[in-house]
Amino acid sequence: MFGAVIHAPGDVRYEERPDPVILEPTDAVVRTVAACVCGSDLWRYRGISPVPEPAPIGHEFCGVVEEVGADVVSVRPGDFVVGGFNPSDNSCPVCRKGAQANCLHGAHYDGAQAERIRIPWANGTLVPTPGMPDESLVPSLLSLSDVMCTGWHAAVSAGVRPGDAVAVVGDGAVGLSAVLAAVQLGAGTVIAMSRHEDRSRIARVFGATHVVAERGEEGIAAVRDLTEGIGADRVLECVGTEAARAQAVGAVRPGGTVGLVGLPHGDLPMQDLFWRNVGIKGGPAHVRSYLPHLMDLVLGGTIEPGLVFDLELPLSQVAEGYAAMDQRRAIKTLLRP
Repeated sequence: MFGAVIHAPGDVRYEERPDPVILEPTDAVVRTVAACVCGSDLWRYRGISPVPEPAPIGHEFCGVVEEVGADVVSVRPGDFVVGGFNPSDNSCPVCRKGAQANCLHGAHYDGAQAERIRIPWANGTLVPTPGMPDESLVPSLLSLSDVMCTGWHAAVSAGVRPGDAVAVVGDGAVGLSAVLAAVQLGAGTVIAMSRHEDRSRIARVFGATHVVAERGEEGIAAVRDLTEGIGADRVLECVGTEAARAQAVGAVRPGGTVGLVGLPHGDLPMQDLFWRNVGIKGGPAHVRSYLPHLMDLVLGGTIEPGLVFDLELPLSQVAEGYAAMDQRRAIKTLLRP
């Protein structure tokens, strides 16, 4: 089979790789219908995270089960499935508390930007659709493997409630998904911090009530102007850089909450958070916890998170998919094997 391999910063190649096989009785093998490039993949592509040696890459997918191990009972060959970016057994004591991202037996994919993928802990990781979904739903179902669940996690972590004023820092696929999540959870005011017209347009389609283009102190002032002068009740930080975190902390009101889902590459001003009674919660999304509900919303036509995909390419052009996102020519790239 073929798949994506990152060799060095800026160097992702479409290469022949060994076909995946069942290694454990809890494994499954999935034929990929769609995969995609994640913003977190760009950390390695840009050289911010190390690439010590060539490695398969990718962790978002949906597809059809081809083979299952002897202990797999929740899915069977022929099922269309979505799997979260963080495989989990969904049965350990931590998973039973709903914190599947921190599963005691957590695992990783050996590169999901590929024609086939070995799925560890298939019983806990894979969620099947009821029958084969319509092709038009594939982008939205694919988004549930990471970005939609991650945006939802930002909103849940921040404690978004009906009527809240919510600001979203970051207008990538996760930030746009966080806008959609805040709207679905009943926020009254949803402020998307975006200065790119294509991304602002999707934010408004998803239900953002306001768009703030300014950054730094001007951006913080603009959010306060929209929130009785005090800042947003909840701020969803979906980037991870130190500047984005400072923006989030400055935009939240005293006593408010920041939901952090951006891959962390910066510190937080703990003294300021303490004296302003600001709560902080977040981390990797508990995808398996959110998947069934969000899948129902997608299949029922309530949400269409797949709108974040504005570039579709064959997997063989994965290098262009990375370059387009790196150069901000695309919000998110969908790959078809």
